[in-house]
Amino acid sequence: MNKMNVLTYFQKGAATALASAFCASLFLATPVLAQDAGKVAEIKAAGTLTVGTEAAYEPFEFVIDGEITGYSKQILDVVVADLGVELNQLNLPWQGILPGVLAKKFDFVATSVSINPERAAKYAYTRPIGTVQTVLLVREDNQDIKNENDLAGKVVATQLASAEQPVVEAFSEKLKTEGGEGFADLKLFQAFPETYVAVGSGQVDAALIGSNGAAALMREQPGKFKVVGKVGEPRLLAWVTHPDNADLRDYLNGVIGKLADSGQLTEWQQEWFGFTMELPSENYLPEGAL
Repeated sequence: MNKMNVLTYFQKGAATALASAFCASLFLATPVLAQDAGKVAEIKAAGTLTVGTEAAYEPFEFVIDGEITGYSKQILDVVVADLGVELNQLNLPWQGILPGVLAKKFDFVATSVSINPERAAKYAYTRPIGTVQTVLLVREDNQDIKNENDLAGKVVATQLASAEQPVVEAFSEKLKTEGGEGFADLKLFQAFPETYVAVGSGQVDAALIGSNGAAALMREQPGKFKVVGKVGEPRLLAWVTHPDNADLRDYLNGVIGKLADSGQLTEWQQEWFGFTMELPSENYLPEGAL
């Protein structure tokens, strides 16, 4: 990590600590929800909050020098301070995150999960904390792919079991139905950073990834990559609890709501992303959601 990144990291760390302390004092003074029973009471009694995170989704959640940091981590720090417990944050592969919360291996998923109808029928989503768009990433020197329609006959990468995968597969089929050719091959990797390496090394022609990851990558490796298109619609991102733990989901919604109402979320968005996001407080779940 270069000097500028180290400085930025510690500046963000200091900002995180100050913001978390301020917000924690606000919440402690005016509790978000009084819980006498249920999952929230269980967590407080245990004195430990255990969450599952895939810390490979910069700048929402990622690792610097062995520590998980990012926009979502700042929100989580406020939750931990408000509960008055210790944090046990498990950094897990994406493929184990949602099955893990159903198996009750941790209390909730503190990673950015796209809201879609299939998942919303199985998991209890919090209110949104962010947004993401699937974008087309190529090497800076790539002259063959100028937009998403140029992916016909190309080798494309994305993350296995991610929200991008069905969007990417649907787009390949769309290319076929429009009288052309779909992808030559779709390579699925365990984490998005692996797709960046594959594009950079020429193992694949392009990757379809989240806009947040693309922005962070180009900021960290200027002049190496570029975004030349997008597929699908923007998606809302949220945390996930077990369907049996509605009280925990409601509690988290209270924390997120207070951060949104105070303007703290938009400040953190500007800090980490360089722009702010329109996040609905209601009517954000699809029909049939838990």
